[in-house]
Amino acid sequence: MCEPWCPHRWRWTDEAVREGEFAALLHEHAGLLSRIAASYEADPSLRDDLLQDVALALWKALPAWRGDASLKTFVARVAHNRGASHVIGRTRHPRAQALDEALADPTRGPESHAQLEQKRLRLQDAVRALPLNLRQTVTLALEGFSQQDIAEALGISANNVAVRLNRARKALKTALGEPA
Repeated sequence: MCEPWCPHRWRWTDEAVREGEFAALLHEHAGLLSRIAASYEADPSLRDDLLQDVALALWKALPAWRGDASLKTFVARVAHNRGASHVIGRTRHPRAQALDEALADPTRGPESHAQLEQKRLRLQDAVRALPLNLRQTVTLALEGFSQQDIAEALGISANNVAVRLNRARKALKTALGEPA
């Protein structure tokens, strides 16, 4: 018997969502969901709240998944939609943004780790400063999605994805002080 989310079954059942497969799905896509949430929220505690909102949105949306796109694409789309709603809500009620905590990397010395972390934070801040449509496109591209998958996830054409990626690249280079 195939898993409740396999393509030839075409949809999640309410029983599958309740029977623990949902936890496995969240575990399988935890890295993707965390990175998407981080692209929308810098504050770690608010990011955790956003991840909970994403999990709830997935719980509600999975029974409606038809299998038109891959499950990973569907999960990313739901996460991006919740992230966009989060940003819109936050702009209505602005909060101070906290800096991300530095990640420990035992293979690098403290100086090179600090430089790498500073570059990562600058890039992350620059991505967060992009308009929402460009931010969504860049985040999915950085996750390794193809232009066609990004188009399906965002409901736009593949050509529009290419245009958005080009605009985002130019905006990021400008924001980071690199020649465009």
